[in-house]
Amino acid sequence: MSFTIAEKVLRAHSSAEEISPGQFIEANIDLIMVHEQLGGRIHLEYEKLGIDYVWDPNKIFFILDHWVPAPTINAARMHQDCIKFAEKYKFVHNMGIDKGICHQVLPELGFSRPGMLIVGSDSHTTTYGAFNCLSTGIGATDVSVVFATGQLWFKVPESIKVNLHGRLNKGVMSKDFILTMIGEISTKGAIYKALEFHGTGSSWLSIDSRMTVANMVVEAGAKFGIFLSDEKLKSWLSQRTNQSYKFVKPDEKAEYEKELNYNLSNIVPVVAKPSNPGNIATIEEVQGEEIDQAFLGSCTNGRMEDLRIAAKILKGKKINPKTKLIITPASKEIYMNAIAEGLIEIFMNAGAVVTHSTCGACIGGHLGVLGPDERCISSTNRNFVGRMGDPTSEVFLASPATVAASALTGKISDPREVL
Repeated sequence: MSFTIAEKVLRAHSSAEEISPGQFIEANIDLIMVHEQLGGRIHLEYEKLGIDYVWDPNKIFFILDHWVPAPTINAARMHQDCIKFAEKYKFVHNMGIDKGICHQVLPELGFSRPGMLIVGSDSHTTTYGAFNCLSTGIGATDVSVVFATGQLWFKVPESIKVNLHGRLNKGVMSKDFILTMIGEISTKGAIYKALEFHGTGSSWLSIDSRMTVANMVVEAGAKFGIFLSDEKLKSWLSQRTNQSYKFVKPDEKAEYEKELNYNLSNIVPVVAKPSNPGNIATIEEVQGEEIDQAFLGSCTNGRMEDLRIAAKILKGKKINPKTKLIITPASKEIYMNAIAEGLIEIFMNAGAVVTHSTCGACIGGHLGVLGPDERCISSTNRNFVGRMGDPTSEVFLASPATVAASALTGKISDPREVL
């Protein structure tokens, strides 16, 4: 038989000789990531099992990133519960609160490698598919199962082949592509599917850009989002890990549920209007909509290429005096690199507030919570009602370039006009 990447990885992690879409299997997990959810629900579920061990403390990646430093007593209590659990079960990879956002830090430290099967207590764990591995988010009870056994059940997904051609034009980013795709297939268009990205356009995308795409496949309902390997990925991994790995390629005759085709040179800046990531409009359709806040950051778009294009737009300029611009680098490493390149100085001179690395603004937890009727243009991944604050507030999703351009004018603006 011939297999897709998802089928190959799941087959390699199970005892099944042959697998096919729709089949249920038990698979061995290579790594599990947990964050605040550990103290919120997971430790309570695990205590119900009455087990005094975890299957492998060396295969658990623990980090605090959503509410750091703790902004409330409840958050502090959650952190205490997380830390007690990690210490009790002797987690080896305890990252603390100073490294940054989980989905950026884990790859930076070389934990996401080709061929791995990774799960995490966060829906955007799909991000690691940028590294030619399978990764997906799971709930508290499933985390408890993995803690106890190192295994988890999966339904083998149908795979959708996404062929990318061409190159993105100036002022257009991979966020514009993935939002465009979600708008076309809808937020239910890939439920429990594996999106497999192919083509010369895919190879042209930077690792940062691939992470953005893989991060947001879950907004189309996908179980996995996987990129093929290439020299760009090999070079990236050589700087991050000395662990062995093997690239996974689909078989030539692998069967796909369907194929989607995109020419990246035809992609234009787009915005997801409230309150659905699939509610897509071109920049021309929403240009001029007034905003109160612009946010650049999160596990979707807080990486170096995102900060660099924002700095290019903001350098030597001032943001609109009625607009708040909040910038959150995705990790401590990115923050330090941005300081070294002078990007932070550009942002602060432009009137932005630069925060430490956290999920804070994205989840409406702290650092940029929206008040009643406020409108924000954001580089995050979700714009559900109340996502970033008051239920009457509105969030427009866009690329970092569009966010920066809009901060200058106080209105949703086309980044191509200022680049």
